[in-house]
Amino acid sequence: MSKVARAFEKGKAFIPFVTCGDPSLAVTEELVYAMEEAGADLIELGIPFSDPTAEGPVIQAANMRALAGGVTTDKIFDMVRRIRKRSSIPLVFMTYANVVFSYGTERFVRTAADVGMDGLILPDVPFEEKEEFAGPCRTAGLDFISLIAPTSHQRIARIAGEAEGFVYCVSSMGVTGVRREITTDIGSMVQLVKDNRQIPCAVGFGISTPQQAREMAGKSDGVIVGSAIVRLCQEYKEDCVPHVAAYVKEMKDAVRT
Repeated sequence: MSKVARAFEKGKAFIPFVTCGDPSLAVTEELVYAMEEAGADLIELGIPFSDPTAEGPVIQAANMRALAGGVTTDKIFDMVRRIRKRSSIPLVFMTYANVVFSYGTERFVRTAADVGMDGLILPDVPFEEKEEFAGPCRTAGLDFISLIAPTSHQRIARIAGEAEGFVYCVSSMGVTGVRREITTDIGSMVQLVKDNRQIPCAVGFGISTPQQAREMAGKSDGVIVGSAIVRLCQEYKEDCVPHVAAYVKEMKDAVRT
């Protein structure tokens, strides 16, 4: 079993997302330690990109701030090296095909594995085109994590059959961001996956309140939250760590119950 899949062994998983370098890489590093301490089971590290098509305005703005601050993929790799001296929490990168491709796919994946990353999520790579990235990931020992959306329908069985680590269930159509309510039938999406493969399913996109987290955890194996955390980083900047830690603890407690 991969390290990513093991993140779901202790019950329902809470998976926070942060944009690397917003407000700074030093703060991002502190956030990782604080979120682990607060109960996070796996952490998604966003590598900023100038055209993040799956992201709503909150994470788009964080990408722009991080890039303006001089964040590069190499500086993020260096940060992960530092993190790995103090923490063994499962870590996955979430970024875009262009970031990986322009770095050199083989080189990116090999370096990610060498510094201690456990998986990769590329939301703009369709299932049919994933082998270009999934193959090198397999060679390097990284899980290439597949996404399914409410519109995946007949493809869910095929995606589930080849999935690694966990299946990322996109709760709502459109971009990332906080939503008042989630109307997708998550339960039946998860069931379709489980009918084909016993692999953890985590739900993301739009979850921001403990009540939503509790509800989604009731229908899946874990909950992913990004925009609500990135918004705290935007609001409190260099002082965001305790605020994010308190939020993660509250959300993890909600997922547990």
